Amino acid sequence: MVDPIRSTTAAAVRPSSVALNSQVVSEAILSSLGGDGENDNNNNKPSNQSPAMESSSSSSSSTPPPPPGRPTRSQRKAAERAQKARRKNTGHRRHNYAARKDQLRGRKPGEGPLQLHSTVLPELTQNSTADDVMKAIKRAQNLHDRHDLQAISRFLLEHTEDSFAYGYKGSMLARLAVAALHMNSHSIAKKALDYRRANFRSSMLPMESAAIVRNLLRVHNVTAAWTILQDELSLPLPGTKLTSSRSCDRLVHRANALASIASRHFYEGEPKAAIHACNRLATMGPVLREAQVTGEQLALPWPRLLQGAGQCQSLIRNGTVAVDAESETQQQLQKDKEAATIAAEIADTHVPCNIVYSVLNAMINLPSLNDNRSYERLSNALVRRVVFVTGAVSMNGCPPSDRGEAAFIGRSNVGKSSLVNMITNRKSLAYTSKRPGKTQQFNFFAVNDKPELERQIRYGDDIPGEKDADSFYMVDLPGFGYAKVPDKQRREWSSFMRDYISNRRNLRVLFHLVDSRHGPTEEDELIMNQVNESLPDYARYVIVLTKADKNVKGATNNFTGKVTNQVMDKLRKSMSENLSDADNVPVVLTSAESKLGRDEMW
Repeated sequence: MVDPIRSTTAAAVRPSSVALNSQVVSEAILSSLGGDGENDNNNNKPSNQSPAMESSSSSSSSTPPPPPGRPTRSQRKAAERAQKARRKNTGHRRHNYAARKDQLRGRKPGEGPLQLHSTVLPELTQNSTADDVMKAIKRAQNLHDRHDLQAISRFLLEHTEDSFAYGYKGSMLARLAVAALHMNSHSIAKKALDYRRANFRSSMLPMESAAIVRNLLRVHNVTAAWTILQDELSLPLPGTKLTSSRSCDRLVHRANALASIASRHFYEGEPKAAIHACNRLATMGPVLREAQVTGEQLALPWPRLLQGAGQCQSLIRNGTVAVDAESETQQQLQKDKEAATIAAEIADTHVPCNIVYSVLNAMINLPSLNDNRSYERLSNALVRRVVFVTGAVSMNGCPPSDRGEAAFIGRSNVGKSSLVNMITNRKSLAYTSKRPGKTQQFNFFAVNDKPELERQIRYGDDIPGEKDADSFYMVDLPGFGYAKVPDKQRREWSSFMRDYISNRRNLRVLFHLVDSRHGPTEEDELIMNQVNESLPDYARYVIVLTKADKNVKGATNNFTGKVTNQVMDKLRKSMSENLSDADNVPVVLTSAESKLGRDEMW
């Protein structure tokens, strides 16, 4: 048996390993600081002060002395500075490419073709595993070691069978191609991609193909990127089960590859090529919805696309980028026979007044998240300036019809002003009130007009400049029904509205707002009837169901609002009775509180 008293005494007498280690560290640090034996002897000299004086002096000090054998903080910091200085003087840095250029590119005398610069894995042999090869590829990419990259390429292409790594040799070649493109080693990347396409076509993964597309775009090889997209990330064949995991995976990575192509062209100032990619992305909407792919699965970088489109549109406005000029991408695609059709499609692409609308079209057609960050980028790109121009009570008071116009009509307290604020991402652009009938006139707001137009309107100053190409008017019409106004004024509003709808030549869209809680009222049916009789063919009529969040208890981001079947049946009945072309009238469900339907409104 072990005597506890004896063991305790021995433990107390025997110095601990922690104390020894701290003493060793302390001696090393003190030696690095230049401490000598004389200073140590002076420190070990007995003090002339008595124990009482030592205790009083130590208690009066605010900071207690460090324990014996442990360096102070100032000593540790001094040691760190000295170590950094030694590394700087000797050029010891991990990624010092300039000093190690010859070492990373050349081969030492007597070095074999498969030897590496790595000390962990000095050479690739027949016993090397897939994990060894992947680690060597990552190290070569991180250190820009071209010698090791060439050795890995020779090993995979010349010294291994196709069954190497249990059939995952194709994935290794894809990873090798990505590393080679990252280092601008195009010959190695081409050899790896050609060998992979010829021998491992059946086992190619969509994730690898999307990564290759992104890296080809990084080195401005657009032709090869489109070739990989059409060959390896093509749409599933007719009759293929779209809900299978393989089909969904291919669709998701194809969408992300197209988003990468569009983003690259936006930031490079090539609007037509970017719009062409966005249009192709929008055509995938029905297929993705049939495959039941959600916005979370897609995870497309909408904020980046919107920001790039906004920057490209800004370059178009100031004249830096010419829309009709042939881009470098078109010239590159025309040189390849297989990609010549893509170049022709890009040349024929229609450019809208604001190229951000192409991204918005893709957002509407594809499953996307209703997140505030994306919509903030969208609204800031589409609505850069908003100025209240005038409030009209007759046709003579309307501003000049020199741009398109979007009007909002509906009964009082239906939420017109709140919807206008939501669309423009403003808090108080249109005045909101709980009292029905607050809007008493036709309020005209100029969107994207010339800068400082408000100063010209308010003070009468002559401000130079022109409106932007995507400028338009937003018109907030007065509400009917609940408005507490005299019958004479209500009749004047009705007459003005009839003249406005019939004779306003620049009216492009008329939004009719209906409360989703109650459905169309008698006043709404009168508006439908008047629209059916007076609205010209060049203007579009859209029914907007508002306040959809009121039909849901505790609306969230995933469930932002709904409309009951009874209200929809009532709406369909009213539309069929008052509209001759009711089947072609779109219906949009919105909520100013939960931000539902803001993308569809645009």
